[in-house]
Amino acid sequence: MSAFQAIDALLASASSDQVPLPPAEERRRLREGLHLSRAQLAQALGVGASTVGGWEAGREPSGEVREKYAYFLEGARTKLDAAAVAAAPAEHPGPGDDSPRGDGPAAADRAAGTQDADGEVLPTPQSCVLCGQPARHQVEGFPQHLDPAECGTAVPAQPHKPAPQNESRQPAPAGRPDRAAHTVKVVPVGRRVQAASNTPDLIGSAVAAALAEHDGDVEAATAALVKRAIPDAMTLLDHTRKGGRYDVVAHPWLPDILRKQTARGADQIWEARPKWTRPHLPAGRHEVTALDINGAYLSALKTHLPIGQLEHSTGNDHDRRRAGVHLITPPAWDHDAVLPNPVGNRDEPGPLWVTEPTLRLLLRLAGPKYALCDAPEIHESWTSGATESLLEKFRTALKDARDRAITEDDEVTLEYVKAMYSKFVSTLGESNYNRELYRTDWMHLIRSQAFANLWWKAHRAYDEGLMVVRAMGTDELHVTGDWRKVFPEGRGVTEVKVKDVYTVGTEQDPVLKHPDSPS
Repeated sequence: MSAFQAIDALLASASSDQVPLPPAEERRRLREGLHLSRAQLAQALGVGASTVGGWEAGREPSGEVREKYAYFLEGARTKLDAAAVAAAPAEHPGPGDDSPRGDGPAAADRAAGTQDADGEVLPTPQSCVLCGQPARHQVEGFPQHLDPAECGTAVPAQPHKPAPQNESRQPAPAGRPDRAAHTVKVVPVGRRVQAASNTPDLIGSAVAAALAEHDGDVEAATAALVKRAIPDAMTLLDHTRKGGRYDVVAHPWLPDILRKQTARGADQIWEARPKWTRPHLPAGRHEVTALDINGAYLSALKTHLPIGQLEHSTGNDHDRRRAGVHLITPPAWDHDAVLPNPVGNRDEPGPLWVTEPTLRLLLRLAGPKYALCDAPEIHESWTSGATESLLEKFRTALKDARDRAITEDDEVTLEYVKAMYSKFVSTLGESNYNRELYRTDWMHLIRSQAFANLWWKAHRAYDEGLMVVRAMGTDELHVTGDWRKVFPEGRGVTEVKVKDVYTVGTEQDPVLKHPDSPS
């Protein structure tokens, strides 16, 4: 999009004659009245489910999608009004009865799946999060009984029966619940709790279904799961976002620097991918161990991500409450003989656009604790309010499934989970494979966080007395020395495993050569 096209789009979105929309609470009522999920409506409108959630919380769509949304809401209102008229009872109210039969307005609300004063009326009963028994209402997305007398957690009144004279019962100690009362195991979900039995294992269920569908054929089941990894990852993300504190803008307007310059080209963001080899080794032969960093992108999901649409600012200031991309002049790096440059291998000097993880890495290294370089100069930024825990539940669900798969030697689940998080990251840009979430800024930030994590591992090795020989991409670190004293060995995301062991150098040739080069 050119600068003039961007201005035209901005003026169009700011037009004063936009199609009017009903209030936010009415938007949700109309959708739920037709028993439609946010995901179903989002798919029809070509946006993400979280975007629909934002509109129902009060945010305003613009442009063509606003017209489509208004068309849906008007159609939903017409359909619900027609259904209400058709469902009206034919009989007249009896004497002294001002409401139709069938429990009056409450029954009409239940039939339409609308919302009453206390909570949303469910079209079909669901398990209460407190007692597990069928409930007709839900509050903030959690089924539960509104009347304590209906909830199984309440102890029902029992008719008085005299206790047999040969039996006695001691009262429960003060402050301790009676263990005979009904109890329900609960798990944390957002700000509330949910019955453990109501927390679905989406990954385990998908694996079991794939194995059953392919009659236990491991290879066929794995191939099928990897093929559907992207939509399954988005379903898992939506599930883990329930009860979250933030509504994510799923399809924000992006500045030109985050757009591809050509159809098959790249945008202007520099991810600081390391591709570094130590230029010289001390004289002698050295045994080098190539370490593989497990789950690099999975760990990188824990990074500061912008929540809303990016906003432009200028000046040499960094607000740690925000995240995005920054145009900086990087500092000189004088330690290339022993450690890779934090901004990676760069051929051209001068300013460049870097991500939040790269900027934070440079600022930390410039601080008094490390003092390895000067602070970068920030010229301008595109940022939004941010949080480091935006994808934490999503990351934890994938990590837990990965850990279980390793423990149980379950290669099907392991490959499925790996495909979910790796493809999730790679399709966050404007990809035809993932149209629910277009966050090119997130894609760059998560990748850069993985590179920054590798850099810190290299620094840790150097700080602990190992000699760092190579650092490649997100998951490859070559060192000499007793690395097991520094890094735990294993397949967990906090562990490393050996990828290769080789020897380089001679007494006469201390210059490092690539292990694949001819001797």
